[in-house]
Amino acid sequence: MGPVTAGVLQLLAVTSALALVHIPLGTYMAGVYSSKRHLRVERWIYKGIGADPDTQMRWPAYLRGVLVFSLAGVLFLYALQRVQGVLPGSLGFASIDPDQAFNTAVSFVTNTNWQSYYGEQATGHVVQTAGLAVQNFVSAAVGMAVAVALVRGFARSRSGELGNFWADLVRGVVRILVPLAFVAAIVLVACGVVQNFSGIHEVGQFMGGSQEWNGGAVASQEAIKELGTNGGGYFNANSAHPYENPTPFSNLFEIFLILVIPFSLTRAFGVMAGSVKQGYAILAAMGTIWLGFVSLMMWSEFSHHGPAFELANGAMEGKEVRFGIAGSSLFAVSTTLTSTGAVNSFHSSFTGLGGGITMLGMMLGEIAPGGVGSGLYGMLVMAVVAVFIAGLMVGRTPEYLGKKIGTREIKQAALYILVTPALVLVLTAAAMALPTPSHSMTNSGAHGFSEILYAYTSASNNNGSAFAGLNADTQWFNTTLGIAMLLGRFLPMVFVLALAGSLARQTPVPFTAGTLRTGKPLFAGLLVGATLIITGLTYFPALALGPLAEGLA
Repeated sequence: MGPVTAGVLQLLAVTSALALVHIPLGTYMAGVYSSKRHLRVERWIYKGIGADPDTQMRWPAYLRGVLVFSLAGVLFLYALQRVQGVLPGSLGFASIDPDQAFNTAVSFVTNTNWQSYYGEQATGHVVQTAGLAVQNFVSAAVGMAVAVALVRGFARSRSGELGNFWADLVRGVVRILVPLAFVAAIVLVACGVVQNFSGIHEVGQFMGGSQEWNGGAVASQEAIKELGTNGGGYFNANSAHPYENPTPFSNLFEIFLILVIPFSLTRAFGVMAGSVKQGYAILAAMGTIWLGFVSLMMWSEFSHHGPAFELANGAMEGKEVRFGIAGSSLFAVSTTLTSTGAVNSFHSSFTGLGGGITMLGMMLGEIAPGGVGSGLYGMLVMAVVAVFIAGLMVGRTPEYLGKKIGTREIKQAALYILVTPALVLVLTAAAMALPTPSHSMTNSGAHGFSEILYAYTSASNNNGSAFAGLNADTQWFNTTLGIAMLLGRFLPMVFVLALAGSLARQTPVPFTAGTLRTGKPLFAGLLVGATLIITGLTYFPALALGPLAEGLA
């Protein structure tokens, strides 16, 4: 079997698995967020945090809940890292420096999981399990809660109420993420992923010397790392490390975990909105972009240019032999089209055009299928923009799911779209203009520029993967990337919740013969086109200076 055929079969396997669970998981999640019943463990949690889960919130109160909870998470995780040196199970590691502790705390709370350190050489068991792993659960649950609030904005009328943040947060963790992560961790252990609390020990002799690794609760953290589209690895090599991702099957299973909740949330959206056709239209747009990017990536990495490529049967530099080009390409596209940021290969070693595809996937806003929760609300914002464009074309007031898209709604959608490009381009320009940040670049020219552009694209879009080759463990990058992660996560949430509140206050308009059929393939195509064109116009000059210049050289 040739490598291209093997790649097609891997793609079919992942697609079939996602299609199999899409309806039952999506319907289950819709039921979780629509249920009026509270589990006993949930009532204990509500009592412990002093929250009334039955109180309905308007968007300012919902936003306050998101911000207060996230701020508490940042402060707790920062403090935990700063006192690591005196904690049990620290494996002898010292406390984390202030700038790196700030960067890491912000990174995990914002679901970015950018790491400017070696996990196996910096963080002990307590920080990993009580700090980073916990944030992997709750940061994903925050994203899902905001997405559900927007869905309620479309589904409800004349109230302005979006549900209860604390109830949505707790249900997302208790009823969705914990059970799925538990099952996924068992599968990963069966595949050979380690799960222990051992200390540092020698694992073998290499080139005349010994190599030492520490153990850890890797399988349990790996499960929620992928399932919650987090991405932070227990080890610096991330999902290329054999302790995290040992076999080709575990590689495909981790890709499945990355995609399963974001794709299934489209079914939950359709059920909660009262029209499953609307969910299928969003799913079709997401799936079209994802399949297109996978095809482009495989083509760019399999195309042979010269004897070295032909002997290696493609661009194998920076890729694990056990995964090959197909497994690496599928993983790279899936992790950058979501907010995962996990890597099983080094994106800096991809071909010029291949590296550009990973960047473009993040620049789209990670909406195909996007992060857990953030992908759905990002695509719904793009749907609002697409409906507005269609309304301009035919001279009709735009409507989506029975709600008019007026001046207020389109301004909120536009502000959402503009936040991350502004962060990416302004901070990249500053890093290139100032003398000190450029010293962190390993490469010069177009590839060196791509390192900087990739870093700020990853941080601002809450992805967390790195182009490699960039020394980001400096005060400049720890600070500016931390600011980019904070603003890139919470400013868009402000506009999403404001949009949701505006929609929930409206009175639904009746469906007429002139209403745009947003559940049809034509609208899905319009949505794909609007997404690609808006991103292309925004980022094309920057891409032309980096990956396009390198790929066409």
